Amino acid sequence: MKKTLLILSGLMLLSVTTAQAHQPVMDMAPRWEDGYGFQIRHEFYGSDTLMDGDSEIANPLNLERFVHKTWLEGVYTFDRSKRITFKIPYINQDRTKNIGGAGVKQSNEGIGDLIVGVPLKHYQNKGAFTHNFGFTPSLRLPTGSSSGAFPISDGSTDLGLSFSYSGESPKFYSLVDVFAWLNTEGDRNMRAGNTYGMDLNLGYHPYHDDDTNSGLFIMWDVTARYNDKPSAANLTTASGGKRIHTGPLLVLYKDNIMFRTEYKHPVYENTRSISNSRGSEFNIGIGITF
Repeated sequence: MKKTLLILSGLMLLSVTTAQAHQPVMDMAPRWEDGYGFQIRHEFYGSDTLMDGDSEIANPLNLERFVHKTWLEGVYTFDRSKRITFKIPYINQDRTKNIGGAGVKQSNEGIGDLIVGVPLKHYQNKGAFTHNFGFTPSLRLPTGSSSGAFPISDGSTDLGLSFSYSGESPKFYSLVDVFAWLNTEGDRNMRAGNTYGMDLNLGYHPYHDDDTNSGLFIMWDVTARYNDKPSAANLTTASGGKRIHTGPLLVLYKDNIMFRTEYKHPVYENTRSISNSRGSEFNIGIGITF
């Protein structure tokens, strides 16, 4: 019963928007010593909308960019406040790029960069309400290929830092996460540029069945991102800029198995130069804890 309650409360931090800030779906579960868990998650984004700053412009060359990422993610808890996590994607990406005034199609697929994180949390309990402050240093290792015209990775080793606060009660929860990725120069003078972001999650737990240990969470997610302009030789990213995405997130659970799906739509984008919009984002995943 103790583990069951901890799994349920752990479900309240399930947002994994772009794998930039949040840890795997088991961000808060398991909370017992020597607990562990895994998740498989599919992420999709992209569009054929062409932007110049915050304005949509004509796209006579039909320029586009679409990315599919299938993530394998895992967590191990040394104790309630100390964890280690990993996540690694398999990426399938394609785009049409303006080269010499012509739209040239490019594509690539393969294993992406491995991200290892060490979430550290400080908990405070006040009756039915619990909250925590978190600090998570992360390291992104260049396990993806940096070859080809549309490489999977820029070949750099990057440092991530995240500061978070979350509060939860039997029916409601909230999460604020502020993070940065400090990206170094990789192969062929490629550099993605630093990324800074903030995530805000609000959730409601309308249903739980004690007999079957099943239920659902309904959440709303807001993500804000600022990307430095990549180096001129960079082939892996868009032009940089600012964006805000928002949308609903639904979680279903039964015992220690969790299913989640998420959709977010861009409500604001401002690119540093002419570039495809990131477009809408879609996530779907299933996780299990032990």
